[in-house]
Amino acid sequence: MHSVVPLAWALQNAGHEVRVALHQDALSLATDAGLTAVAVGAREHLSEIVAANPDPARLPRLTGAMVLDPTAGPSRWQAQWLHYTAMLARYRPVVDDLVALARGWRPDLVLWDPLCVPAAVAAEVTGAAHARFLWAQDNIAWLRKKQLEQAAAAPDGRTRRDPVAALMRPMLEAYGLPYTEELLLGQWTVDPVPEAMRLPADLHYEPMRWVPYNGGAPAPRWLDEPPRRPRVALTLGVGGRGRQLYEESGVSFSEVVSAVTALGAEVVATGRPGLPEAADGPPDGVRLVDYLPLNQLLPTCSAVIHHGGAGSFAAAVAHRVPQLVTPVPFWSENETARHVEERGAGLSLSVAEFTAEALSERLGRVLGDPSFRDGARLLANEAAKAPGPAELVPVLEELTVRNRR
Repeated sequence: MHSVVPLAWALQNAGHEVRVALHQDALSLATDAGLTAVAVGAREHLSEIVAANPDPARLPRLTGAMVLDPTAGPSRWQAQWLHYTAMLARYRPVVDDLVALARGWRPDLVLWDPLCVPAAVAAEVTGAAHARFLWAQDNIAWLRKKQLEQAAAAPDGRTRRDPVAALMRPMLEAYGLPYTEELLLGQWTVDPVPEAMRLPADLHYEPMRWVPYNGGAPAPRWLDEPPRRPRVALTLGVGGRGRQLYEESGVSFSEVVSAVTALGAEVVATGRPGLPEAADGPPDGVRLVDYLPLNQLLPTCSAVIHHGGAGSFAAAVAHRVPQLVTPVPFWSENETARHVEERGAGLSLSVAEFTAEALSERLGRVLGDPSFRDGARLLANEAAKAPGPAELVPVLEELTVRNRR
């Protein structure tokens, strides 16, 4: 939801009506941002995914299967495509609600999450133009391309069954629609991911500069005081990813913050509910906050430690902050870490390498070497070349006129 907000604001500011359809337990994410929200689906829909989020025992099973490794080879890609289509199928129950919303409100354009293919069905039923809005690397389009290439190259009689048919048939038959690739991949795709990180796919991409939005919160007074020593933000996501890093590496939260403060830096750790708490409170030089938008925190920081999430990466880029990426793989975190290193904007530290000593050594380099600040500026300058949300609005208007029926 956070990645959608700046474009939704831009559309509203240009005079367009915007409604955000999402799970009923997440409506406040839209309304708190000043957007009109509409609930779709019943509370039990996506219950398995929602339940896995705070459960450390179930989270790795969910996240590990979604990680894309472009070097893995055809057998792994085929298995992953089966898993991806199974994940897409979890959204089928919302198709009737989305169709009803589209029939009643008659949108001209539907922008949809790449996992929520029922939105494309609703657009097709009502004749609206529609496009995917990415929130990370386009794994779905890349895997679909590989799957089609494998099917085309297979000898006669050995072509594997296309799992997309099983995914789409129950939704399409109910509305008498034939299948087209646009129902899986959109008429075009809005892509806020840097072009250098884009996977090759033969699609129409419209780039957009990712304007970070992290929600709102009162700004604490201490943020207005210049830090007396280098400040390091520690943010490992709101979905339990930090717990995975601690559990899989065997390094505790207290060891992590001790490694940071031993360098003469202070650490601000966000997402306190997902972090272990010491009985005697945080040690000197450590500030724990329940929630603080990165847009407020990062301008005061000399470095940020994060898990490779697209939102954290985009915020660090926008505020020109050197990064230490400790990728906890879910989607494209490893590629994010690689990109940061290639651009000289920071360093990475894998879970397998993660120790307090390794963290101290790499963070020390990030804090002490001015070249990483130069790399952070380079990333920000590259991002600034893409059109912002307001600049994208007339492009979307033109594409909508061209594609709606």
